[in-house]
Amino acid sequence: MSVAGVVVDDAGRVLLIQRRDNGHWEPPGGVLELDEAVHEGLCREIREETGLEVEPGRLTGVYKNMARGIIALVFRCRVVGGDLVETGEAKAFRWARTDELDGLMAEAFAVRVQDALRDGNAPAVREHDGVRVV
Repeated sequence: MSVAGVVVDDAGRVLLIQRRDNGHWEPPGGVLELDEAVHEGLCREIREETGLEVEPGRLTGVYKNMARGIIALVFRCRVVGGDLVETGEAKAFRWARTDELDGLMAEAFAVRVQDALRDGNAPAVREHDGVRVV
């Protein structure tokens, strides 16, 4: 299972990382360790990829990659410490506005950010093929 954090700043922008392995822009996150609690793993992944300490908020979506069988849990987060630093996983960072998402990332990842920014209590549940929502 994987987790991702939609880290939102006071201006309503979201933090995106540019992955070193494929150059894609995505919210930070990754695969949970076997013995790791969900929020613990989320915070670890974001810290490892960005240098930031975050506080997880509500679960905003559950997404299944139908081609690979991976389920991702996405949480809205806020920064509580640390500084952005390049890492072995992220070569660049960007605070993006919602109107910039479609030009930066695949639909399967842009929808995660859009869902996290929507008001409401119920998380979205969606399927995708790795690129497009199906």
